[in-house]
Amino acid sequence: MRASIGGSSVRVHLSNAFGVGPIYIGAAHIALRDKDSAIVAASDHALTFDGRASVTIPLGAEVISDPVALNVAPLAELAVSVFVPNDTGLASLHTLGLHTTWVKSGDVTAAADLADGEKLRSWYWVSGIDVQATAPNAAAIVAFGDSITDGATSTPDTDGSWPSDLSRRLAANPATANVAIVNQGISGNQVLRDGAGVSALARFDHDALVVPGVKWLMILESINDINAASRPPSANLVPPTPLTVVPPVTADDLIAALKQMVQRAHEHGIKVIGCTLTPFGNATDKAETMRQAVNAFIRTPGNFDAVVDFDQVIRDPTDPRQFRAGYNNTDKLHPNDAGYKAMADAVDLSLFSSPPTPPKKKK
Repeated sequence: MRASIGGSSVRVHLSNAFGVGPIYIGAAHIALRDKDSAIVAASDHALTFDGRASVTIPLGAEVISDPVALNVAPLAELAVSVFVPNDTGLASLHTLGLHTTWVKSGDVTAAADLADGEKLRSWYWVSGIDVQATAPNAAAIVAFGDSITDGATSTPDTDGSWPSDLSRRLAANPATANVAIVNQGISGNQVLRDGAGVSALARFDHDALVVPGVKWLMILESINDINAASRPPSANLVPPTPLTVVPPVTADDLIAALKQMVQRAHEHGIKVIGCTLTPFGNATDKAETMRQAVNAFIRTPGNFDAVVDFDQVIRDPTDPRQFRAGYNNTDKLHPNDAGYKAMADAVDLSLFSSPPTPPKKKK
């Protein structure tokens, strides 16, 4: 995993949110990554949990390791190794890790290299890494969204998502060098329905409001709800059953959900930046109408603390339902590396040049 801002110590979050029962973590380590599966050997540290080398995580829970003294440079790459001695059943994972994970039998958490391990591209159990910043004015942005925030179709092992590109810009700008960014995108995620992870509303508190140091929230999500709502039920991934039949999602439903997220964030002193939905060239007319309605709400002054118009950046000016030439990977939905970079370049860094003043709470 790649850090954004640097610091003097780290701690690791391990999650059993979606397992089938308690899981036993036999050992875990963290180190600076060298190249491929190799670590900088002198940087390797065993993780502890309340001073113990192992920990049992109850079903649905998350644990945080004790802090480890480790000098982390801005944009440094970190390697986390986890040993599970028993069959865990279904693992809590982030499917689209976009970074190579090496898997090998036995406790090899202290190994300097796992070159002969099986290669996968998901993250297992590790749900985050906190870096203890040394700067007193350090703060974090949460990028909250779906596959377009997750970085789908970007080049693996290059940190090619728009949040990763934005983190490079933040680090290079002296006024924002102490601003971290946390990518909370989940491919396939919907605002109002479970499926690829729980719904955005259901995960909002954990993935946005309680992220350490969060001061700003960028929301780019609704396109999966819109696409699902525009298809007949039989075309969706999870056909409705008698227990799950609900009315189709409307643009008004999505707008109401966005209002909820803004309100809840403001109550925690977090400023919210609305990000317009980028085109989906294969969308139905109904889906496009819904997308335009949601974008109109996002662009309306007063609904968000600021707006980043990703749609304007990405769309073809001569055919607004399509991507601009050179920005799409051919599926007409996800940007390529150049498209993600263009999105990151469109973000006004002055939004983050100083910690925001918490909004006044209404009585």
